[in-house]
Amino acid sequence: MTEKINLLNLDREALAVFFAGHGEQRFRADQLSQWIHQFGVIDFDKMTNMSKPLRSRLKGCAEIRFPEMVREELSKDGTRKWLFRLDDGNVIETVFIPEGVRGTLCISSQAGCILDCTFCATARQGFSRNLTTAEIVAQLWMANRFLAGFGRRVRVVSNVVMMGMGEPLYNYRNVLPALRVFMDDFAYGLSSRRVTLSTAGVVPHILKLVDDCDISLAISLHASNDELRNKLVPINRRFPLAELLAACKKYTYAKARRVVTMEYVMLDGMNDQPQHAKELSRLLEGLPVKINLIPFNPFKGISYRCSDSHTIRRFRAMLKAAGLVATIRKTRGQDIEAACGQLAGEVRNRSMRFNEVQVAVS
Repeated sequence: MTEKINLLNLDREALAVFFAGHGEQRFRADQLSQWIHQFGVIDFDKMTNMSKPLRSRLKGCAEIRFPEMVREELSKDGTRKWLFRLDDGNVIETVFIPEGVRGTLCISSQAGCILDCTFCATARQGFSRNLTTAEIVAQLWMANRFLAGFGRRVRVVSNVVMMGMGEPLYNYRNVLPALRVFMDDFAYGLSSRRVTLSTAGVVPHILKLVDDCDISLAISLHASNDELRNKLVPINRRFPLAELLAACKKYTYAKARRVVTMEYVMLDGMNDQPQHAKELSRLLEGLPVKINLIPFNPFKGISYRCSDSHTIRRFRAMLKAAGLVATIRKTRGQDIEAACGQLAGEVRNRSMRFNEVQVAVS
C-alpha cells in the first residue's frame, strides 16, 4: 500500500505539481492552500469547491497530518509554550509571545540542535534530526487554531521567528518551502518583514537566501572577536566573523539595505565589558544592523550568569554613543523555560553533535 503524502510538506508550487500529476489545473493548489491554511479545514469532504471525484482521489493518496500536542504551559506574562510530539517520539517546543496587537510565534526547525553553543539549553540536548516542512508549518497551523478556536478563519499569529530549537539553515531544503508557505497570500500572507530567520552563521546558505527568499535575517553573534566566539558559538571556527559579516553585507544590499539584527546574549564577565562594546562597535561599523542585547536566561546545569542590569545598560549606551542602534530584549516566559536559549524539548537521540567534516550544508 502506497504511503499517503502529507500535504503540509508542499508549498503552493509543489501543490501545483502534485495536482498536475493528477490531471488537475494549478488553481486547485490555490484552493487547497486556502482551505488548509486560511480556513483551517483538513477534511477533504468539506472542501466544497472541489469536485467529489477529486476529493475522493485526495482521500486515497493524501493526508493532512500534525504532531500531537502533549502539553501547553502558560507563563504569568502571557507567553505560551506548546510541546509537540513527532511521529518518531521526539518532542519539540513552540512559543507564542503576545505583545499588544502583535503575536509572535517562535518556531523550531530541528529536534535538538546540531550546533553546540555553550550557553544554550537546546544544544545540551544533542541532535536527533531535521524537521520536515510539514512539522515546521504545522507549528503555525496549530498555534493559530489553539489560540483562535478550530474552524475559524482568523490569523492570530502576526509574526513568525525561526528562533526555536535548531539551526534553520542546516535544514535549508525543508525550511525554505515552509517560509514560502508563511508568506504566501493563499496561505498565511505574512510580509517578509514579519518573518525572521535566526542563524548562528551558516554563510553559504545566507548567500543562497539572497536569491531564494526575502525574509528578515537575525544573526546569533554573541561575541565581538573570533577567539571569544569560537568558545561561545563553535560554528565560528568554520565560518569566522569576517566571512559572516561579508555575507550579511551582501544580503542587506541585495534586499534594498534590509537591516540585519545582531543578537548578543549578555554573559556576566564573559562578553559584557567595555572593551567588548568597543570591539563590537568597530566590528559592525558601516553595516546596516541593529543590535538586540539579550539578558541571559539560566537553565539547570549551566555555569554562566546574566550580566546585571547596570552592565547591560552601560553596554547599550556605549554602542549608541558609537552610532549603532541597540535595544535590550524584554525577557518573556522565563518561568516556564520558554525564554531565549531555554528551549529543550525531549530529544530521543542525544549523541549527535556538529562536526565540520561530516555535516554537509543541506
